[in-house]
Amino acid sequence: MKSVRFDFRAWLMAATCLTAVTAAANAQTTTAPAPAAATTTAPAADAPPPGYWFNGIHLWGQIEAGADFNPAGPKLNNGQLFTDHPNTALLNQLYFGAEKKIDPKATGWDWAFKLAGMYGSDARYIHTLGTTEQALPRDQRDQIDLVEASATLHIPMLGEGGMDAKVGYFVTPLGYEFIDPSLNAFYTHSYIFNFGLPFKHVGFLTTTHVTGLLDLYFGVDTGTNTSFGANGENNSAPGGILGLGLNMMDGNLTFVALTHLGPENPTRVLAPLKINADGYMRYYNDANITWKVDDKLTVAGEVDYVYDQLGGIITKGKPAAANAFGVAGYVSYALTDQLALNGRVEIFRDDNGFFVASFPGNYDSAFAQKGLPNTSYGSPPATYGALTVGVTYKPTVPGWVTGLMIRPEARVDQSLGGNNVFNAYTTKAGTIKFKDSTAITLGSDVVLTF
Repeated sequence: MKSVRFDFRAWLMAATCLTAVTAAANAQTTTAPAPAAATTTAPAADAPPPGYWFNGIHLWGQIEAGADFNPAGPKLNNGQLFTDHPNTALLNQLYFGAEKKIDPKATGWDWAFKLAGMYGSDARYIHTLGTTEQALPRDQRDQIDLVEASATLHIPMLGEGGMDAKVGYFVTPLGYEFIDPSLNAFYTHSYIFNFGLPFKHVGFLTTTHVTGLLDLYFGVDTGTNTSFGANGENNSAPGGILGLGLNMMDGNLTFVALTHLGPENPTRVLAPLKINADGYMRYYNDANITWKVDDKLTVAGEVDYVYDQLGGIITKGKPAAANAFGVAGYVSYALTDQLALNGRVEIFRDDNGFFVASFPGNYDSAFAQKGLPNTSYGSPPATYGALTVGVTYKPTVPGWVTGLMIRPEARVDQSLGGNNVFNAYTTKAGTIKFKDSTAITLGSDVVLTF
């Protein structure tokens, strides 16, 4: 496929236009008490979502299936994870669970829990090490995963809105996009979501609703995508979460800034080099703002910076650091109750070629985090630009279905420095080469919730 060059200034202007709208919202903000929320607002206790209920417990299921087409015909879509296999139909998720939510109107003690599991091709990337990453055969693309197993206690006397204390296995609170596809505007994910953030944690997380405006976050966990024991933790050090959230304009403007910090590199790889994996930190820093302008228009922006003290090339036994930076802007406009137009523009800089990687094998992502032999490969240092436009269509569904989304999209990825980082191939000598500085994908998925 012939590469097409795009001007870096055009990408930067597009990103600036989308994110500047959200920044301008701050200047117009008036403070008003609002229900505390990390990223999404729970339904009121007297208006539960449709579905199957048993003594206040919500039982639900969700199916996501899709495909994307890459005319260059590579084996993998470099720069993408959940949609990495082009020209192939995927069962991304069979996602199911049971949960009880905290009543957002509660003034006293309350409790909640969530138990959720997944079967599908997405599970390859979100495994919590030491749980189900090798439960199914290596040659099976559709894997299983324990997505969440957590309990939450609402403690009323801490802060105006109390404190929510969660313990167990849970999805990361960092980032704008979600593992749950029904909460996203697009089938594909951003570079920030794929390469600049954790997916899950094991430990505890507290959210203190100090006022209707301010939430404070604090947590301690086993690290990024890790659990306990020799098969679960890739080193012996804990991690932590710190940050804050702002709920403004009656909840129509929200801001969340969080950091996850802790050592993340595997002892198995570093011990033979006489390097203490526990002594080198990785910092994930993410801030996102969402402004619901009116019933039709929503705009959002996200900034992400990840820094690893041990991610660079080790020269003469001396480690070097690696870092990556990303910015993304989102816009969604509802033409009708059933049809919305969506746009996303992003820039992601991987300074050292450490964070952006591809995983041909179904165990590769988990094994790379553990420090076990795998067939994954990294991309060269590059500045990535991506522009995605799409539509969300929600047709009328029968009563037993709680939601149906069809999301066609078109995506253009570009190496803004001009080097080849897409559409990799293997040479006769067995080395990985990249043949294009541009990748174009056309895709769509269907998300059915019941």
